[in-house]
Amino acid sequence: MNLRSRQLPTVLIGLLATVCVAAFLVVVRPAGAAEAPVGLGTAESYAVLAGSAVTNTGSSVINGDVGVSPGFSITGFPPGTVNGVQHAAGAEALQAQIDLVTAYNDAAGRTPATSVAAELGGTILLPGVYTGATLEITGTVTLDAEGDPDAVFVIQSDSTMITATNSAVAFIGGANPCNVFWQVGSSATLGTGTSLQGTILALTSITANTGATVVGSLLARNGAVTLDNNVITRPDCADVTLPTTTTSATTTTGATTTTTGATTTTEVDDTTTSTTSTTPTGGTPTGGTPTGGTPTGGTPTGGTPTGGTPTGAFSGGVTSGTSSSSPGSPYGSLGTGQSASTPLAQTGTSALPATVAGTISLLMGAAIIALSRRRASKTH
Repeated sequence: MNLRSRQLPTVLIGLLATVCVAAFLVVVRPAGAAEAPVGLGTAESYAVLAGSAVTNTGSSVINGDVGVSPGFSITGFPPGTVNGVQHAAGAEALQAQIDLVTAYNDAAGRTPATSVAAELGGTILLPGVYTGATLEITGTVTLDAEGDPDAVFVIQSDSTMITATNSAVAFIGGANPCNVFWQVGSSATLGTGTSLQGTILALTSITANTGATVVGSLLARNGAVTLDNNVITRPDCADVTLPTTTTSATTTTGATTTTTGATTTTEVDDTTTSTTSTTPTGGTPTGGTPTGGTPTGGTPTGGTPTGGTPTGAFSGGVTSGTSSSSPGSPYGSLGTGQSASTPLAQTGTSALPATVAGTISLLMGAAIIALSRRRASKTH
């Protein structure tokens, strides 16, 4: 056997080993554009923030602020050490919790998200948004920023996040713990000896078992943060503006009535209704709220109009001895609850417009003259 034939098995073995290693390292590339960091607001200064209580056992070291709100219990310091400020149920912790809610909702709402299996151990994640029903880390999950120090990772769990003993989150390609966010829909548990990087945003509680270390923050909205001989180091991150929520509210007081020529426009609760009528005689409509052409708010005053067209002024959105009808229209003057689109009952000529009444008078006079001439002709 020559030298070349002896080297061939060695080369094949090396290739086989490379393939086997690659088979166990799954690279996941998410869809979507590059993400912006999740802004934490005033919660940024906290290494540990809880909703109900912060409890420590042993000589934990917390590099950053510790806070709780609306609860007020922070216990275990000493023997633990806080290299920061403790805020128990004060205004600072309350505001931090308010900002945490905003940050949590921001992280939970990031899309599009790439679905991943529950077990992240043995995978390489590239920058982007990931989601799973639950999250587990056994062994090491690697986050590869691909040379971009501003690359952002958002990993969402609908329920829990659990890491096994001595599991780890490793960084390559310049990944930055300031830009890694673990959004957890219930509670997170870090196993003994776990080494985690990034910020956990948990809806309920966070438990760090013995010896677990975190380069990032443990932020729980409603429940407790429980520590046991841990080292939690908040990295020095740039401030990121919180997303703003715009609430649009329209309040309408009274109504605005504009009369121009023969068109009346009434605006109530952003709804515009147009009705056609003549410009009221003697004044401008004020005070009332005619809706849909229906004057409301009072009773016609000024007496019963007789012998012609009543005149006066609008007051309170209701006619006061004033006819709002057009010449030749079958509508009389309007009263409470009467619509300009509904004909009124007509009683004699007093309810008719002057033009119609005059026409009838002329016709009646002509008829009387004609009848008189007919009788006269018969007499002769």
